[in-house]
Amino acid sequence: MKNKIFTYILIFTLIVSNFIFLHSASAASSLDQTVQSQLGNSNIGVSLRSLTTGKVLYEKNGDIGRKPASTLKLLTASAALDVLGPDFRFETQIYIDGDIQNNILYGDLYIKGEGDPTLNKNNFLTFAKVLKRNGIHKITGNIYGDDTAFSGSQLTPGIAVEDESFYYAARTTALTMSPNSDYDAGTMIVNVKPTKVGRSPQINAEPNTSGMRIQNRAKTVSKGQRNTINIVRRYNTNQIIISGNIPIGSSAKEWVTLFDPTINTLHALKLTLAGTGLKFPSTSTVKRKKVPESAELIYTNQSIPLKTLMNTFVKLSNNSIADILVKTMGKEVYGNGHINEGLKVINEYGESLGLHMDQWSFEDGSGMSHKNRVTPNELTYLLLNVRNEPNYRILYSSLPIGGQQDRLIGGSLRKRFTSTALQNRVVAKTGSITGVYTLAGYVTAKSGRTYTFAIMTQNQTSNKVDEIDQVVKKIINDY
Repeated sequence: MKNKIFTYILIFTLIVSNFIFLHSASAASSLDQTVQSQLGNSNIGVSLRSLTTGKVLYEKNGDIGRKPASTLKLLTASAALDVLGPDFRFETQIYIDGDIQNNILYGDLYIKGEGDPTLNKNNFLTFAKVLKRNGIHKITGNIYGDDTAFSGSQLTPGIAVEDESFYYAARTTALTMSPNSDYDAGTMIVNVKPTKVGRSPQINAEPNTSGMRIQNRAKTVSKGQRNTINIVRRYNTNQIIISGNIPIGSSAKEWVTLFDPTINTLHALKLTLAGTGLKFPSTSTVKRKKVPESAELIYTNQSIPLKTLMNTFVKLSNNSIADILVKTMGKEVYGNGHINEGLKVINEYGESLGLHMDQWSFEDGSGMSHKNRVTPNELTYLLLNVRNEPNYRILYSSLPIGGQQDRLIGGSLRKRFTSTALQNRVVAKTGSITGVYTLAGYVTAKSGRTYTFAIMTQNQTSNKVDEIDQVVKKIINDY
């Protein structure tokens, strides 16, 4: 009797295994047809991996390195959480160097930064209150910025000349600021509003002009005409040129990169302090200088913790935060806030995670560089292995969720996978640079099983987002 039961169990197991094998083979064949019809065979890579077994269930050019674009942030974010810790906070310190008499500081004010991407005008207002609490209503000297926590070029490698004006290619220094709650560090916002037909429009800068020179060459035109406003920073200068026409009843807004975040942040701070009544002589200026030993620390500002910042970083694919985190990891581990040291830390983290780092090649942490390479199979392997990390839940919750309209939930996927049948099934990181469209993350199929996937395209002459989404939908339906 026992032998018969064993035989039945064995037969049943073989039948189920065979069914699963046939189903998997059929699903892979069907998925391959969709990949070829939607994406073709060249300049693309696809990997689908089981979370249960860790095995690759389907791949197309899975071991060929491709440009990851912002899917590289998956590794940067995971490394930062591990190396810096979820409770890590950036600090900005305020020092005074001189004597205070009759509410006058006969000396200089120093601001020492560690790269806080969240530093903003509200913090500057707090600094004003701190100075007044210390009995300072006038400063006779200068405002100096200490940005020695970071070293090397302000621009990450691979930034094209034509991109340098725009927020996604912002410069990085240890003393920087953000104009908004998206923490687009190293930028300012320029708003343009019409006035009267034929006249120059009104210009407003956030947080203020910040030492940038704005040239208003634009013109207000009648309602119904085309809005042709163009707002750019002239390459390698602090000049912002505003040109074109703005019709009555419309507006224009653009994020523009700062020419030198340290100096521009000091200008923004000085203007803010002056706006609260703090006085400076006409000879007072702003400069870059290390805090002297004679200076007295009067206040330390702390940013929000990394675990909170992670949401904005990943969901909104913030390049500035990525660049800052890379340099910060280099500073914390090797004592040098240089991109090379930071990338070394990320590489070592990948090795500790069991990744095959010989299949990764990167010269930034944001994915902006066209020299970055990683294979689709390695991306899905990262997504598999990171699930064992202590900070995985933080990383996972920071990923964009398909079809969720709230930008701080859906992020860069808020307008994709919007149907009821697809909502919440795709939790993944998007990527896009010129000619490159990628998507990597987790997908829950109609079967209820969840997989890791990576879809990478490069050298494309047209947007491939819709085609990538069709491949993901095929996975949802067939697996």
